[in-house]
Amino acid sequence: MLATARFSIWDAATSEPPLDALEGADAVVHLAGEPVAQRWTAEVKRRIRSSRVDSTNLLVAALGKVTERPRVMVCASAIGYYGDRGNEALAETAKPGTGFLPEVCVEWEASAGKARELGMRVVPVRIGIVLHPEGGALEQMLPPFKWGVGGRIASGEQWMSWIHLDDMVRLLVHAVETPGLNGALNAAAPNAVTNAEFTQVLGRTLRRPAIFPVPEFAVRALFGEMASIVIASQRVAPEATLASGFRFEHEQLAAALAHLLTEKRAE
Repeated sequence: MLATARFSIWDAATSEPPLDALEGADAVVHLAGEPVAQRWTAEVKRRIRSSRVDSTNLLVAALGKVTERPRVMVCASAIGYYGDRGNEALAETAKPGTGFLPEVCVEWEASAGKARELGMRVVPVRIGIVLHPEGGALEQMLPPFKWGVGGRIASGEQWMSWIHLDDMVRLLVHAVETPGLNGALNAAAPNAVTNAEFTQVLGRTLRRPAIFPVPEFAVRALFGEMASIVIASQRVAPEATLASGFRFEHEQLAAALAHLLTEKRAE
């Protein structure tokens, strides 16, 4: 088990991390990245790519300079790697999709993969929709549902691949602590749901209706090009994750949302 964690200040946009923060470390977990959920301008897209690809290149360059380097680098990636794929089941062996986010994810994972040349294990973790009421997509969805005006987005037929925050953290630790684990893992629960099902379950959990759909044209008007990820369909299957020995504590959406929105609130 990990005994300690180190914290150092690093401007990932401009420089390599301090070498003394890496020297003698057991593992590096790299999660830096400009938020994707914002309207994409040319400058925002530049920051999205640079904060992932360039920062990873800087990190690997620094790792190449230390004498006693970590044995493993766990690097964030995203299920955006797969693009919009309809009903296709997407295990870790699936090919990348097309478009801006898949291209960024491919470059991101390739940059992390350079650490293998240093003798390190590299585990890119393709993160799905992380569920927690105090951040991410769920936090943004809660207000309209609590007001009773929530509903499906666009057709509602698009698949949403989600993961409870607790499982997300456990999977990162698993990637660090599992010898021989090398290669991409899908960080998504085994039971993806459609957007229509997600919104119905969320409404039932909050005891609110989920009958006010958001039409696709409104999503595109609000988010511009970024709307493509809001309505994208990614039916992710964590085959390599499960094969590595990891077990999800939260496999079913209804139980996961109940834990996050009712049980935790009561604690």
